[in-house]
Amino acid sequence: MTRKPWDLDFTAVPTEVAALRRILRLHLGIWGLQDVVDDAQLCMSELVSNVITHVGPGTPATLAVSMSGVRLRIEVHDPDTRALPTLLDANVDAEGGRGMALVDAVAACWGVQLRLDRKVTWCELATGLASPNRHMEGPGVRRAEALLECYAGAKPLLRPGPGKLGRAVAEESMITVITDFLHWLRAHGCDVDEALDRAQARCDAELGSRGDGV
Repeated sequence: MTRKPWDLDFTAVPTEVAALRRILRLHLGIWGLQDVVDDAQLCMSELVSNVITHVGPGTPATLAVSMSGVRLRIEVHDPDTRALPTLLDANVDAEGGRGMALVDAVAACWGVQLRLDRKVTWCELATGLASPNRHMEGPGVRRAEALLECYAGAKPLLRPGPGKLGRAVAEESMITVITDFLHWLRAHGCDVDEALDRAQARCDAELGSRGDGV
């Protein structure tokens, strides 16, 4: 499985955090990294909240997610190179500092990179993968691969060359399939967020009942 880096521009306001959490969960599910979804959402939320609090609401920012070896790397870019995140000894009564303290407690490592036009606050999470391209097997994965083969036939532009689907094409195809299903749910009056939550819960339950490893 090739986990292609992706990024998303957003405006740093509190109402964006929930949407970013859903998008991150969806991508990590496609990547087969369900076990780190909760920690990833927590760290991403804290990095975004740090921009809102210390740079200011309405700041244009970018979320970038990639693999760093077998670790998941989450970056939040913002244009202010002066407001640097600081790890404080935050106790239960402290007004500030708890955000980065949470990131420090959950992540394998974190830091800040200063570039000419922006600041990059990043963290990396352990995934338990034995190698960067390993993925979880199981009936759900096999059904998804069969669905992609059928879908590629119905979508000529997404169809790969001879042989199995190329990994990059497979990822784009899967995102397209999910997007089409979400359009179908919305067109039939279904609650898309509820459907995503139910699908994620069912996936987590199935993985937990099998005790799958990576």
